[in-house]
Amino acid sequence: MSSLIIVESPTKAKTITKFLGSGYLVRSSMGHIRDLPKSRIGVDIENNFQPKYLIPAKAKKQVAELKDALKKTDDVILATDEDREGEAIAWHLTKALGLDGPRTSKKVKRIVFHEITKPAIEKALENPRDIDMHLVDAQQARRVLDRLVGYELSPFLWKKIRYGLSAGRVQSVALRLIVEREREIEKFIKEEYWTLDSVFEKEGKEFSARLNKIGNKTLDKLEIKKEEEINEIIKNLDGAEYKVLHIESKEAKKNPVSPFTTSTLQQAASRKYGMSAKQTMMHAQKLYETGHITYMRTDSVNIAESALVQAKKVITEKFGENYSEARKYKTKSKGAQEAHEAIRPTNLAKEPEDLGKIDPGQKKIYDLIWRRTLASQMKPALYDQTSADISAKSKIQNPKSNEYIFRANGQVMKFDGFLKVYGRSSEDVELPKLDEGEILNFKELKPEQHFTQPPPRYTDASLVKTLEKEGIGRPSTYAPTLSTIQTRGYVEKEEKKYKPTEIGILVNDMLVEHFPKIVDLKFTSHIEESFDQIAEGKSDWVPVIKEFYGPFKENLDKKVKIVEQATEETEVPCPKCNKKMVIKFGRHGKFLMCPDKECGGTKPLPEEEAMIKQLEEKTEGEKCPECGKLMEVKRGRYGYFLGCQDYPTCKGIKKIENKTGFKCPKCDKGEIVERKSRGRGQTFYACNNYPDCKFTMSKKPENEKDLEEALEKDKERTEKGANKKTVKTKKK
Repeated sequence: MSSLIIVESPTKAKTITKFLGSGYLVRSSMGHIRDLPKSRIGVDIENNFQPKYLIPAKAKKQVAELKDALKKTDDVILATDEDREGEAIAWHLTKALGLDGPRTSKKVKRIVFHEITKPAIEKALENPRDIDMHLVDAQQARRVLDRLVGYELSPFLWKKIRYGLSAGRVQSVALRLIVEREREIEKFIKEEYWTLDSVFEKEGKEFSARLNKIGNKTLDKLEIKKEEEINEIIKNLDGAEYKVLHIESKEAKKNPVSPFTTSTLQQAASRKYGMSAKQTMMHAQKLYETGHITYMRTDSVNIAESALVQAKKVITEKFGENYSEARKYKTKSKGAQEAHEAIRPTNLAKEPEDLGKIDPGQKKIYDLIWRRTLASQMKPALYDQTSADISAKSKIQNPKSNEYIFRANGQVMKFDGFLKVYGRSSEDVELPKLDEGEILNFKELKPEQHFTQPPPRYTDASLVKTLEKEGIGRPSTYAPTLSTIQTRGYVEKEEKKYKPTEIGILVNDMLVEHFPKIVDLKFTSHIEESFDQIAEGKSDWVPVIKEFYGPFKENLDKKVKIVEQATEETEVPCPKCNKKMVIKFGRHGKFLMCPDKECGGTKPLPEEEAMIKQLEEKTEGEKCPECGKLMEVKRGRYGYFLGCQDYPTCKGIKKIENKTGFKCPKCDKGEIVERKSRGRGQTFYACNNYPDCKFTMSKKPENEKDLEEALEKDKERTEKGANKKTVKTKKK
């Protein structure tokens, strides 16, 4: 007997082949081999929303190769991933390869495994099962619902905004979060507040304490709002004696965190390495397929008993028995699959340095997973915490209060526990030995002005955390969601933080106004819970779609009629026929158009005309790099640029540089200008003397100090690059 094992990727197939004997032929489907058509909706709404799948052109060759492999084997084993998507791929394979009909002579088995190791594969082969149609239906429900929303809603955006836009169910909610955060930032009014520290010296060591109470009133963060108030306090404290009033010491502990789920891995990689969710999952996928880690799409924090035993052994051997402590965790995310397992190394004895030649990004992700898994099974870190209240009594008669209390805090680690492997986040702050009633050697008062800060823009880490907290999407959807809203041009990244674009704000506002349910967090979370119910066999998928689609379609039809009748008129006369022009949306945003279709007159908006005029003044005299003729300001998909006035005969173009006013500190010839990266649209700043000078910096320079710091970083990068080249040359 010989068996054909089908997995999704060639890398996974290669890894599994190493563990099997000659009786198995392992092939990959190269991902999905059936899907809904791209050119039409592909869902039979009148016939219980039945999807009309087809084999895409790019998958036909792979299907043919799998059919040839079938001829050489006796039975088929479907070994796609263990989640809903993997289950759906297995089901689609039976349809595409004709394995579900009465005429087939092949026996079809379904196996699943959480890690690609020899014991896991052998155990899975000993315990085959049938395809779980509940999981398949849950995935179908998601696919059908997302297709209905996308294909029905997108034309509405074309009518209201411009052609080519698209809307998605989960993506629209993510976009709403980003837009609403941006508006919070815009509306934010910063408040001034002050703090006052007193500095003391004892035994040659300085330490500080912060003003905490005036009389019997404990100060909150914004209590002291103006400089006049802080100056009055300083005046009252002139010549005051500082005495230790009360000392409190206690032991505090810091517990380890749970092993990684998909979302927490993405958050950690974003915070530590600045990786996007998409990059993190790409590296994790490779580590899984090569057998280094367990399955990377999971919302569970469970760890297998065999892994717990190995973790105890590794921790004891590496750090000592007093560091090990078996721990189990419970997930806090909505709808988590507790039967699954957390992300962990398949072999905890294998440290990051033991992986051999591997992609640097994969090594970083493995290092995070290895450390986090070990740390989760270690004892907490212990600290000695000390706080001292220091009283200062004013010598000035009849002030608002006669006594001021300052508080000094100290913390010293006494046992590092899990931080031995996970790393310390802060240094010790040690107070000198103090006694109650002791008079301190006062040095100075340090007032400091502060301003409240607006809420930060979302990063990959904070956005994924919010989506998970609100129950929006599931482990497999976080990375594609964030990638999609960038690809569609609805958001861009500035210093790795999400900022909505003009078109993103327009799309969001349109959806919030006309389809509030689609972008409602609670409603989207409810839909996800419905998918979970289908996956558990507690409900059928068709009623779930019907419940959603009826009200959605009714509202959509109503809104389309309103939009078709609505026209935004202006007082601007048409340059051709003098009729009042209306605002329209085109490929590059808003513009003015004559309401008379026969006339066809168009014109930029007044504010755009002013912008073009400014740019024309700024770039006056610029010559074409191709033919030497004068250039004109033009607008394209990515904004304004200079194009040759002799277009289309000459197609010379040039960027309009957004200059910062600073000279390049590296070459001293070019000027620092704003740039955008091609792949992710991130803003950065670079020398315009490229390619002779390749100096770049991540943030806009505000002063010469910023340039000096950026130049130092540039030198470090250059030295590291040179060292890597030297090492590679020596190896060769």
